[in-house]
Amino acid sequence: MTTAQYLTRDGTAWQPAYVDSVDPEACIGCGRCFKVCGQGVFRMMGVDEDGGFVDPDDDDVERMVMTVADEGRGKCIGCGACTRVCGKSAQVMATAA
Repeated sequence: MTTAQYLTRDGTAWQPAYVDSVDPEACIGCGRCFKVCGQGVFRMMGVDEDGGFVDPDDDDVERMVMTVADEGRGKCIGCGACTRVCGKSAQVMATAA
């Protein structure tokens, strides 16, 4: 199987990369990726002291991080807006298979 290859307006080869996950160790929970994403790919989750995800309203929340929403997983269009606004490079990107 070959990977899709596209061209920019000036003819330069371009291969889109899609959000696969968000690194919870790198994410600081600022919400920039959430705000810039028009596709509804991200959601905020709480992280407990053991590093596990918990509901944001849970009493055991140590900090908040972004995650890829279950319903948002297939919605990423590969625009890269989230990676441009993230100061921590927390998004893990993957090309289409």
